[in-house]
Amino acid sequence: MILNPDHIKKVIELANRSAYFKLLSISIRELGIGYSVVEMQLKEKHFTSLGEIHGGAYASLIDTAAYWAIYCDLDETSGLISLDVSVNNLATTTEGIITAKGKRIKFGKTICLAEAKVFNEANTIVAYGNSKLMVSKGLKTVEQVRQFLGNKPFPPKFVD
Repeated sequence: MILNPDHIKKVIELANRSAYFKLLSISIRELGIGYSVVEMQLKEKHFTSLGEIHGGAYASLIDTAAYWAIYCDLDETSGLISLDVSVNNLATTTEGIITAKGKRIKFGKTICLAEAKVFNEANTIVAYGNSKLMVSKGLKTVEQVRQFLGNKPFPPKFVD
């Protein structure tokens, strides 16, 4: 089966309109089988009182990139639940856009593993993390989110 680019476009649009993404200035830029690219536009709201990026900003970005790196492997009747996220802050950054590149490590029937590396605009790695996610059959699906938000039906996720 081949991933339907029209479906991916609709999913990215839906996710990027979420309140949490707006709050943290996060946006998905790319999704594909086994990978994601997610950006965060740094603003004052991301910094501690010492003027450094808060570790929670890195954690949210890593969690997001890891989740979406797995999404394209799922069938349309399944969702994902993050079980844990590990974050390593490697360096601080204070301005611009930071980019997380998520990568699937393992896609299992019930448990999946993904990692994410966060880069600053100079392409220096500033954080690294991984996530363990549980496949949830019939729960937390993109289709359920779409219906809840009242969006029109999406094109199928896969095409022959």
